[in-house]
Amino acid sequence: MGSTPPSYKGHRYPVEVISHCGLYFRFPLSFREVEELMLQRGVIVSCETIRRWCLKFGQPSVNALRRRCPRPGDKWHLDEVFITINGEQKCLWRAVDQDGNVLDILVQNQRNKAAARRFFRRLLKG
Repeated sequence: MGSTPPSYKGHRYPVEVISHCGLYFRFPLSFREVEELMLQRGVIVSCETIRRWCLKFGQPSVNALRRRCPRPGDKWHLDEVFITINGEQKCLWRAVDQDGNVLDILVQNQRNKAAARRFFRRLLKG
């Protein structure tokens, strides 16, 4: 089952402008916020056009980003850091693989290494 990339032929804007609207998928932005970002760059485009571009071109670009994302290694360890959130000290745990990629994070009110290890072990096996 081969998927062909969508054709940009017949669109008014160049490929670079259309692909720049992929910010909607990469960051938690609304169509209107992407419209404002494009306006700041001198490109006048409506949020409805951005919505249509995201429907047509969004999923293939997201799939390409996922393919380029590094795969996590099979060995991992826990990193522990104490941070302050709203004046309260919390314990931040990070699961890091052998290549240094952060797999996931966990914030606890109190330091509990056994619970953090169980959490990540269950999360990373599934």
